[in-house]
Amino acid sequence: MKIIIEDIAADAEEEIIIRTHGLDDDVMQLITRMKQGRDTFTCIDERENIVPVKSGDVYYFDAVDGRVYVYLEKSVLEIKKKLYEIEELSASYLRISKAQIVNADRIERLTPLFNGRLEAILKNGEKVIISRQYVPELKKHFGV
Repeated sequence: MKIIIEDIAADAEEEIIIRTHGLDDDVMQLITRMKQGRDTFTCIDERENIVPVKSGDVYYFDAVDGRVYVYLEKSVLEIKKKLYEIEELSASYLRISKAQIVNADRIERLTPLFNGRLEAILKNGEKVIISRQYVPELKKHFGV
């Protein structure tokens, strides 16, 4: 089997082409895992239960004391991934500080603060601070 990976422009649509002699169970499982991998990931709640989370349901991620937490509309879960791995899960996930990633789709508005920082007010009412070194990338994402 040969695997080819091409880096494309940010505004180009991603695609996966599978060339096979037949759609056997292995190929179908691979397709299913690829579709699920982009849309959901697993987290752990306070009782150590495994909880599937849709990437669009996330408001932000926060790294504290070597652990990464996922903030949803009304709950907080733990995820066993590093922040640099999380950034790759969705184009909507943007780094806003050394310890936080926000889901840009969940930002209601941005407010300027002192020293070039911004405050993001999320759709659930929570506020997160965007460090000044990450402001240009956030502005670029929103076309400002």
